[in-house]
Amino acid sequence: MKRGFKSLFSFFSESWAELKKVRWPNRKELTNYTLVVVGTILVVTIYFWVLDIGISAVIERII
Repeated sequence: MKRGFKSLFSFFSESWAELKKVRWPNRKELTNYTLVVVGTILVVTIYFWVLDIGISAVIERII
């Protein structure tokens, strides 16, 4: 039973050590990354919306 707690403690200790190595983005970088993600989501959403309208129009003409 002690081995389980020791490995659990070791896991959290190693995880904390790895988190200390991470280079976290500053506010400007985080804002830029967020804008890129939101912009990409908007472009993909509009693409699929237009594709959906096009496919619906084709199906309406067939039926």
